[in-house]
Amino acid sequence: MDRQAVHQELERARATFHDLHAQATPADLKRRSYGTRWTNQQLLFHMLLGYLIIRALGNLVRLFGRLPPDVSRAYAAVLDAGTRPFDVVNYVGSWAGGTALGRRGQTALFDRVIDALHRRLDAETDADLARGMHYPARWDPFFTPYMTLADVYRFPTRHFDFHRRQLTLGPSEQRRTTGH
Repeated sequence: MDRQAVHQELERARATFHDLHAQATPADLKRRSYGTRWTNQQLLFHMLLGYLIIRALGNLVRLFGRLPPDVSRAYAAVLDAGTRPFDVVNYVGSWAGGTALGRRGQTALFDRVIDALHRRLDAETDADLARGMHYPARWDPFFTPYMTLADVYRFPTRHFDFHRRQLTLGPSEQRRTTGH
């Protein structure tokens, strides 16, 4: 794994997140995003959430990566069976977080989580990064059936970049979603 590349991805995402918030007007943040039921502010929180969950995902890899592969395969199958309730929790959580946490709160939290991810990545051993487990691939298009801890560190930026294209910030983006 190229740690420096991941560090650069994290910093690019941080700069982009700050720019998106800095350039968005209050009306932009309240506007519906493209292809989701969230407003732009709620979708921005969902993009942040991708980074917030890395600690939990990493802990799962650390645990299940030490167990026989069939254990994580069974765990992933159970989680995949619960995709519908997960989708509801994912939607409501991002709706609530994006509604409650404004621009300053989101950017401050983004900074804290990125700083923590940098520290955590630097502390990982090569053996830790190579450890993996089976994942519920139905939960997110960027989850694969088997992911190493290195894959988990790359997940949130792929998730971030995908959802960045769904934001409708600025006047040209408003025309795209409203037909005006």
